Amino acid sequence: MSANGPPAGSNEFWLFGYGSLIWKPPPHFDRRIEGWVTDYVRRFWQVCVSHSEDHRGTPEAPGRVVTLIERSFWEQLTDHHGSAPHKVWGVAYLIRPDKVDEVKEYLDIREINGYTIHYTLFHPAASVDPALLPRSGPIKALAYIGTPDNEQFVGPQDPQRLAEHIYHSRGPSGLNREYLWELEKALEELSPESGDEHVTDLSNRVRAVAAQDGENGSKSSQTPVNVDTSAEQPIHHDFRQIKSIDEQEETEKTS
Repeated sequence: MSANGPPAGSNEFWLFGYGSLIWKPPPHFDRRIEGWVTDYVRRFWQVCVSHSEDHRGTPEAPGRVVTLIERSFWEQLTDHHGSAPHKVWGVAYLIRPDKVDEVKEYLDIREINGYTIHYTLFHPAASVDPALLPRSGPIKALAYIGTPDNEQFVGPQDPQRLAEHIYHSRGPSGLNREYLWELEKALEELSPESGDEHVTDLSNRVRAVAAQDGENGSKSSQTPVNVDTSAEQPIHHDFRQIKSIDEQEETEKTS
């Protein structure tokens, strides 16, 4: 569930990272805090396309990256991974006030393909030093989310087919499986309870494919396999796509 815009009269800009932002932070951050959001489910259901810093495929065989799906919508779907943790763990970054505009521009470029901005409530982990927090309670943070109405959203997929697709995909930013394994590692390092069954299962499946192929994941597949994606049709939902932070804030003011 998206929270309304940033706190009134506040110049704070907090950014929530639930994918590559966990281990590839934005520039000019002042603080990095572990924690979680609720009411969402993390899934590898977003196509990774060109111009993204996490481009892990080709236009002919795009890779997969994570997005967040509103839990109320996810519960209506038939997902092969039928359970999901109540908390979606990640990190929140506080951006330096004098660099907010620069970072927003950077993020708009990094997350532009299929992702739109949303505000959500971030809950700091109990282990976070209170001196690092601006106030008690949750923090209003911005997150880039690939909603089901964007053309890069593919929806539920068979885990084994998805794992094979991730294993064989590569792009300008590297191997798609490296993105998956980096995310698994980053989540494990956040907290004893920050693991994600969806991510772990895919990681194990990809490791099994790599073992069968005689690889350990450190080398690229010389001949990428074109995985049939004809059954992966975009799922449409009545989310409204927001193209800029200003538009998001104006929409929330009038809603």
